Amino acid sequence: MSALKVLPTVPGTQPIISKKPAVDPSTLAYKDLLRGPFWQRIPAYASVTEEQFLDHNWQAKNSITSPAKLLAAVQELVPAAFIQDAELGFKHSPMSVRVSPYMLSLIDWENPYEDPLRIQFIPMGSKLKADHPKLDLDSLHEQADAPVPGLTHRYQDKALFLALDTCPVYCRFCTRSYAVGVDTEEVEKVSLKVSSERWARAFEYIASRPELEDIVISGGDAYQLRAQQIEEIGDALLAIPNVRRMRFATKGPAVMPQKLLTDHAWTDALTRVVEKGRKLHKEVVLHTHFNHPKEITGITEDAMNKLMERGITVRNQSVLQRGVNDSPETMTMLVKRMGHLNIHAYYVYVHDLVKGVEDLRTSVDTAIFIEKHVRGSTAGINTPTFVVDAPGGGGKRDVHSFEYYDRETGISVYMAPSVKAGQYFLYFDPLHQLSKAVQRRWADPAEHDLMTNAAIAKAKERIR
Repeated sequence: MSALKVLPTVPGTQPIISKKPAVDPSTLAYKDLLRGPFWQRIPAYASVTEEQFLDHNWQAKNSITSPAKLLAAVQELVPAAFIQDAELGFKHSPMSVRVSPYMLSLIDWENPYEDPLRIQFIPMGSKLKADHPKLDLDSLHEQADAPVPGLTHRYQDKALFLALDTCPVYCRFCTRSYAVGVDTEEVEKVSLKVSSERWARAFEYIASRPELEDIVISGGDAYQLRAQQIEEIGDALLAIPNVRRMRFATKGPAVMPQKLLTDHAWTDALTRVVEKGRKLHKEVVLHTHFNHPKEITGITEDAMNKLMERGITVRNQSVLQRGVNDSPETMTMLVKRMGHLNIHAYYVYVHDLVKGVEDLRTSVDTAIFIEKHVRGSTAGINTPTFVVDAPGGGGKRDVHSFEYYDRETGISVYMAPSVKAGQYFLYFDPLHQLSKAVQRRWADPAEHDLMTNAAIAKAKERIR
C-alpha cells in the first residue's frame, strides 16, 4: 500500500493528509482541447487562414454535399476505393449528405473507416447492414401525434415544434430522416419548410392548450433559422401565457461552432430572447448534440464561453452509436469534457430504429453497461440519463425501466403510463448482435408475432 500523501498547508496549521493517491494525469485529458490550424492538414484547406476558417459563411459555402466534393477536399489522403465506397453509401442513405469543413478536418484520414466522426456523417456502402424488419421510417410516430403540421404534442405539458427541415450538417442517424433534407433515392421527404402560415397554426394550437408549458424548437435545426426568425419564434412563444420554458435545439455547436463566434446577428438574437424570457420569469435555453469528445475543440470552448458570458444555459443530448461512443471510456470522456465547458449532459438516446443505419445501432444492454460506468464519474448535474425513445410514440423511457427484456430475441418491452396508459412499446436490439438462430427467426415474418407476443406476455406477468 502506498504511503498517504501529505499536502502543503498554511503556516501554523496541521498538515492535510490526502486519502487518495496523486491523480493520474491521463484522467485529466478531457481538459486538453485541440487548437491551432488543424484544418490545414486537409489538402483543400492547406492555405485557409484562421479568419476564413472561423467565418460561418465560409463553413456553410464549403460544406461537403457529394462524393466529388469530398474527393476534392481530401484528395490524396484517401484511395479511389474509399470514394467509390462512399458513393455507394450515399446512394443508399435516407439522408442527404452535408458535412462542414470543421467536421471534415477533425476526421482521422489515416484511418477513416474506424474514425467516429466519419462514421456519423459519411456512409460507406461496405459497412451498411440490412434494416431490422420492425423498422418504420417515422419510428417514433411524430406525425401521428401532430395536431397541426410540424407540431408534435405527445407529453402532457410539452410540445415539439419543427420550425424547418434543413440543418448545417446531415447526420446519418437522424430520427427525422422522413422530413429532414432533400429527397434521396431511398426517401421522399415530408415537407416542413419555413412557413409563416404553418408557424401561426402551431402557435395558435399551443395557445389553445393551457397544459403546454414546455416547447422544443427544432427541425431541422434552429441554427438554420435567420436571426429575425429566432426572435419571431421566441417572441411569439414568450407572449403565450401558458408557455414557461423553451429550448432551441441545434447540432450547430458540435459541427460549426464558428457561427456562435462570427454570426453576431444570430447569437445576439438568441441572447435577446433569453434575456426577455428571464425578465418574464421564463426559461429559454440552448440544447445541442455532441456525440464524441473529438467534436469538442478550442473553437468550441471559445463559442461556449461566449454563451456562458451571456448567461445562456446549454444542455446536450447524445445518441449512442456503435463504433462512435459505445464504450465507458469514450462516453465518460465526452461527459467530462462537456462539463468542463459548462455543457450539461442531459440525455443519451439508445439509437432509434432509423432506416439505413443498422450498423450504428447498439443494444439496450450496451446502454445499461455504459450508464453504470458513467454514473459517479462526475457531478449528477453533468450525468446524462440513458433513455429509449419508445418506438410507436411512447416517449423517452429510462433504459433500465423495461417491463421485460428478452436478451435472446432482442425485444425490450416498455410502458408509458403518463404518456399513453395501457399500451406496450417495443424496442428491438440490432440483428447483428443476436445469435444466428434468432436472426433466422427474424428473417421469417411468421415468427415476428410469436416473438413479440411472447415478450408482451412476459411483461404482463411481471406487472401482475
